[in-house]
Amino acid sequence: MIPLSVAWDDIGGLVHAHEQFLSGARVDSDVRTPILESWNRCRAAGLDPDRPMVSYTPGLTLDDRFLRAADPVLHDVIASLTEVGMTVVLCDAQGRIVHRLGGDPDLRGRLDEVSFAPGFDASEPVVGTNGVGTALAERGPVYVSGREHFADCLQPFACAGAPVRDPLSGQIQAVLDLTCLRCDGDPAMLRLVREAAHDIETRLLDQATARERALLAAYRRAGRPAQNGGDPWQDPARTPQGRAGAAELGGLGRIDLAVLRERAEELIASPHRTLDEVTLSGGRTATLLRHPVTGAAGETGVVVEVRVPGGPRLTHTALTTPPTEPTAPAPQPTAPAPPLTAAPSPPTVVPPAVPDAPRRSGTDTDSWPLLVGEPGVGRLAVLARRRLELLHDAGLRVGSTLDVTRTAEELTEVTVPRFADFVAVDLPDAVLRGEEPAPFDAATTLRRVALGAVHDQRQLYGVGDTVRYPPAAPQARSLESRQGVLEPVPVRANGSAVQDPRLGERMVAAGVHSLITVPLRARGATLGVVSFYRSEQPTPFGDDDLSLAQELAAREAICIDNARRYTREHNTALALQHSLLPRGRPEQSAVEVAYRYLPAQAGVGGDWFDVIPLSGARVALVVGDVVGHGLHAAATMGRLRTAVHNFCSLDLPPDDLLTHLDDLVARLDRGEGWGAEDTPDSGIVGATCLFAVYDPVTRHCTLTRAGHPLPAVVGPDGTVRLVDLPPGPPLGLGGMPYETVELELAEGSQLVLYTDGLIEDRLRDVDTGLDRLRTVLASAGRGPEETCEAVLDALLPEGPGDDVALLVARTHALGPDRVAQWDLPGDPAIVSRSRAAVVEQLVAWGLHEEAFTTELVASELVTNAIRHATGPVRLRLLRDRALICEVFDGSNTSPRLRRARSEDEGGRGLFLVSQLTERWGTRYTPDGKIIWAEQRLPAGAVSR
Repeated sequence: MIPLSVAWDDIGGLVHAHEQFLSGARVDSDVRTPILESWNRCRAAGLDPDRPMVSYTPGLTLDDRFLRAADPVLHDVIASLTEVGMTVVLCDAQGRIVHRLGGDPDLRGRLDEVSFAPGFDASEPVVGTNGVGTALAERGPVYVSGREHFADCLQPFACAGAPVRDPLSGQIQAVLDLTCLRCDGDPAMLRLVREAAHDIETRLLDQATARERALLAAYRRAGRPAQNGGDPWQDPARTPQGRAGAAELGGLGRIDLAVLRERAEELIASPHRTLDEVTLSGGRTATLLRHPVTGAAGETGVVVEVRVPGGPRLTHTALTTPPTEPTAPAPQPTAPAPPLTAAPSPPTVVPPAVPDAPRRSGTDTDSWPLLVGEPGVGRLAVLARRRLELLHDAGLRVGSTLDVTRTAEELTEVTVPRFADFVAVDLPDAVLRGEEPAPFDAATTLRRVALGAVHDQRQLYGVGDTVRYPPAAPQARSLESRQGVLEPVPVRANGSAVQDPRLGERMVAAGVHSLITVPLRARGATLGVVSFYRSEQPTPFGDDDLSLAQELAAREAICIDNARRYTREHNTALALQHSLLPRGRPEQSAVEVAYRYLPAQAGVGGDWFDVIPLSGARVALVVGDVVGHGLHAAATMGRLRTAVHNFCSLDLPPDDLLTHLDDLVARLDRGEGWGAEDTPDSGIVGATCLFAVYDPVTRHCTLTRAGHPLPAVVGPDGTVRLVDLPPGPPLGLGGMPYETVELELAEGSQLVLYTDGLIEDRLRDVDTGLDRLRTVLASAGRGPEETCEAVLDALLPEGPGDDVALLVARTHALGPDRVAQWDLPGDPAIVSRSRAAVVEQLVAWGLHEEAFTTELVASELVTNAIRHATGPVRLRLLRDRALICEVFDGSNTSPRLRRARSEDEGGRGLFLVSQLTERWGTRYTPDGKIIWAEQRLPAGAVSR
């Protein structure tokens, strides 16, 4: 043993760490994490470092079987420490000192002064940080030296402790501690005490094997199988292959044997049951019998026999006589031992031997021992199998959706009541919104997302409540340390009591006696905390339960993080799509519109719609669908919608517009325009679009489509027809021209445009959807809003599987009283008469103030048409929401706006038109072109 060359107290910032911690300062960088966590627990327990109140219990002892395993190990440890001033301390599972061995007189005297002696309590809540109590609290080996002790009286010492577990059940049976003066301490003590604890556990396992052989010998002496004739235990030993063949010859295959062994384990674990019946393959029923047995040295256990009717009599293998046990009398404990404190032996399968074919039993039932073990081991086997089943079910059921709340609820459904009586999942609101969680601190507020309970839930905060854990609470310590915390008595841990005294009282009344809280961590981030409570289940949580809870929490955290990331992407895509979709209704009088957009349950898609006012009081109606879901589909939808707006500003015919859009999609998909290293924009090919232009003056509607579902027209009388419109290829494929269809619509007709998600899903084909759509549309007198509601209620009562865009437009007509038209000869003298006709018409409409401007605009446009164009000239005035002046001529040459020089005699006409009007432009027709200009009208003039 090599002593430390520098005392712990003399190392840098550690000198004043203890005082700084007690004053409330942060000492994270100065103190080891296990020690700091222990200090936090001591402060939460209200421990006074100056005057710890140590309790004394006389007559403490440990089980004789444990002592038989520990004595040789302790003897070797003491022998190795003869030259070192160090004592060996053995404590029970509650941290009370049972034995103190070795050490020089000076060390023993100083330990007596601080009550570190047999009978005194060394648990952490009583005396603070030390090798015994902290090893129990951490449930693992620890090393504590000098001022790392929370209590002042223990700071002159150094100690290393490790728990000693039952090798089969995993329960802590005792704590082994090495203690010396601080100046003699060395971290190597930790390795020494850990190895000694492991040696004791190994000897306990060896004792279990010896007891198992003794139980088999007791069963042999009882002569249970003698009912089948002879002494089956005296048959020659058989090979394992012979025994497996015997089972199959006896009609028991591997599956039958596995079922029998599983039920035998449950029978061993059930002290009040003596038999069980198991249905085997072939319709036979096997009977399992439970026989308690006692070994020669007082060992107690259980043997399970199996009896199979109708099979040949099976003989059994010979058993080797167990070695002689110590001659010491059987232990006589002064008080009943707690359940499962004795080291149990694992269940041992006793397979049947080769059947004795020449001989037959006088009965039709064969019997042989199937399983031997102790009741505690049977319970452990059942618990282990149930834990595996729980993990399997959790893997199947938790994370079945990409919804954060539902994922939390699935964990509570899986674990209650199989693992805990209450399970609560608390997450920050940021995780529910899909955002990255902020680092946790004392001010962090969580929200109860899910709560599972066997009965009443009033003992805990309800779903939706905000929860704020104080630093002393187990949940807060778990979040801070990023590790699971097991609290045998959570109410005493000041967790709930500090947060809400009434809540602590309700938990006590509910009988809550054990708590495991585990942080939900995934991909380096802490997402929340899950708490498991036991109240009705009498067995408190143990280390195996803590490991299981951590595994469940790890799986839950991954599923919650996946759902959180999906929520973030979904919300981002939805926000992007909503920002790209139309906001409100544009000002136009050609149609009355209503629309609906429903995002898909599986994710945001690329469906879109638009209502675009055009020149001449016309309006364009657009519905499109981009294949796929997510951000890419939403961004592509925004590109296409912007492109359609730009093409509409050029007043392109519908078929030309789709041709340009098709070319744009093809170039985007090829990655053209991105530079030298073009990157394909995959996923755009397959987009569809339906484009319609309605003219309220002629009541004509021109439609064309690119692979989109057929539009529907509902007449004023409620008749429905689907427009027989040539399909055209989807956008991006190219190669085929788009065709148009022109309809004349009666005023009050409804034009219904939609995407395929409205009429088609996995359970309904297109034809069925169209039939249902026609049925629901066949109604007269409904407005566009009522039509949208009726269609969605009939076709999508439970919400869409794919995103859906629905656009309903009811047509209006611009009557003759709002239209004035003149056919003009190609004579410059006609310009003055056209000005007079315009003024006269404006006066008739009551637009006196607009007469001068409109007269000038009409004069310039007519003059340009007569001077530069060919063919007939037509002048038209439209009084809509704006005053529109249009001049038609037979030329395809478009005028352009230019800046005239000071010496030029002309070239200023279009400049004047652009300055006097709201907007102007050119649109082409099959016979020529139209130059148009719009003037904004006052609100009163529009209504006249």
